Amino acid sequence: MNADPALRDEPASLSESQIESRAQNALDCLSAARAAIGQAIFGQDIVVEEAVVTLLSGGHALFVGAPGLAKTLLVDTLGRVLGLDANRVQFTPDLMPTDILGSEVLEESSDHRRAFRFIKGPIFAQLLMADEINRASPRTQSALLQAMQEYHVTIAGERYDLPKPFHVLATQNPLEQEGTYPLPEAQLDRFLMQIDVPYPERAAERRILIETTGQARPKPLAVLDAAGLMEIQALVRLMPVGSAIVECILDLVRALRPGEGDPELTRHISWGPGPRAAQSLMLACRARALTQGRLAPSKADVLALAAPILKHRMALTYSARADGESIAAVIDRLTQRFA
Repeated sequence: MNADPALRDEPASLSESQIESRAQNALDCLSAARAAIGQAIFGQDIVVEEAVVTLLSGGHALFVGAPGLAKTLLVDTLGRVLGLDANRVQFTPDLMPTDILGSEVLEESSDHRRAFRFIKGPIFAQLLMADEINRASPRTQSALLQAMQEYHVTIAGERYDLPKPFHVLATQNPLEQEGTYPLPEAQLDRFLMQIDVPYPERAAERRILIETTGQARPKPLAVLDAAGLMEIQALVRLMPVGSAIVECILDLVRALRPGEGDPELTRHISWGPGPRAAQSLMLACRARALTQGRLAPSKADVLALAAPILKHRMALTYSARADGESIAAVIDRLTQRFA
């Protein structure tokens, strides 16, 4: 089986001292980026961490939360702070694939010669926000999800590569499901993480009230640029992973597959996470370790990222759903065994 192009490891060509030096520089940049993001986003530390880890891993994220929880603001802030060329698309039922990918138009020159010219759509950005992705039709969703996987689009037989880096941060409203098109479970695998955005705590909400209802606040400044982000992404792939952590990832992922894990646990599971889930968990654990100033991931990284990486890559049986079981609860019971 071929690995996901976005998850393909690079050869380790740096010495340990070079990796340490680059890691320290990256940590300084990431600390400054977290501080800048914190000027605009209050009380969502875990959400911010998971979003940053997703980008450092080179992946895409799906934000799920009620309206008004600053999902759009977070994506906009990430684009500003990381210095990425960003676009936003509001998904609606009448949105067509060409509205995202672009289309060819017939033009006539001054000498009356006609030719087609490709006009790029908003997907040609380093950071694309797909707002309320489940409101678009399956045809439009598939066009976006295919580009997320292949990192290029094909229009009229011509291939057009997407910018580097390329990330999609999509949002989904768990409410108002009438007239929406849920993302196919098999295609949710395109997202490295599903990040659930909760309501803020009281202290954070008090700060939101005080700091966002007065005079306009200054926009956060760029701390990184696209080249700097790609350097950190390459560094993440060079970070060593101990054999014990590799086995922990394998044990965790395989334990959620019917026929392989504990029958008492897997009887609730219709189908479990595939190899891409393990690849994603390996990369994300490295990225999380780097954000915390460590050169190698630990078991704590695996357990902290298990839910956002695995919960959209598996499904419960009908009887489990009828009994009120949830994927998050199943993963939580499993991670407690590994703690």
